[in-house]
Amino acid sequence: MASNVNPTVRRRRLGQELRKLREAKNMTAEQVAERLLVSQSKISRLENGRRSISQRDVRDLCGVYEVEDERMVDSLMQMAKDSRQQGWWHAFGDIPYSVYIGLETDAESLRMYESQIIPGLLQTPAYAEAVISGAMPESAPADIEKRVTVRTRRQDRIRDEERPLRLWAVIDEGALHRIVGSRQLMVDQLEHLIEQSHLPHVTVQVIPFEMGAHPGISGQYSILEFPDTSDSSVVYIEGVTSDLYLEKAQDVGKYSVMYEHLRAQALNVDQTREFISKMAKKHAQG
Repeated sequence: MASNVNPTVRRRRLGQELRKLREAKNMTAEQVAERLLVSQSKISRLENGRRSISQRDVRDLCGVYEVEDERMVDSLMQMAKDSRQQGWWHAFGDIPYSVYIGLETDAESLRMYESQIIPGLLQTPAYAEAVISGAMPESAPADIEKRVTVRTRRQDRIRDEERPLRLWAVIDEGALHRIVGSRQLMVDQLEHLIEQSHLPHVTVQVIPFEMGAHPGISGQYSILEFPDTSDSSVVYIEGVTSDLYLEKAQDVGKYSVMYEHLRAQALNVDQTREFISKMAKKHAQG
């Protein structure tokens, strides 16, 4: 697959274009589904980029929407073809959060809040293995190893010299206290976290317990933004059996405002590094 073709992003862009064509015809997803003898949920999944879309699907939809511009049809058909190619993560088999990986791979910036553990993009391999093993106690060692490999591969975006991901991570103090693996492992992880925080495109802030209740109290979430203005921002909320992706401007705006409050209530960058350093020393002392 060409390095500049991200199937997840292609599906999103194609879905957005198909939604515009439907809305231009003043048709509902239900009406389109009736015309094509398919379920309404299929049309919705095609438009939100959660379902793989075939060139035949595009051709049929263009017929319903009476698209006469052959160049537009050809362009949409090519997007459908590109969207069915595989990203690097597909080589690892069935990854439940593959949609998210595709979005993260193409994102320009990522703002995230984590309350329980150190964010995946900032984890050491040993910490990642301990986290995954604890979260998935019935998984086979091979599955755990695969997930660790995928997680460390995702971190290439942080190390990318040409197009590094701009990462802003707000972490609750609880994640620093929780002993994942061992105290020495925590020392190594926290030292790594401080080291990563010195990268020019990485910002880390900690919210101490003393701040009390705050806008992130209900749980972790991430906000992804993309270099192409035609790609809407996405709020990602990870679940146990399914994940939630919010793309409506109203939803993204609400979470963005919440994040601004989180950043304002957290320790500043220098205070955060000092705080993490003290926590590392506590773990070292046992």
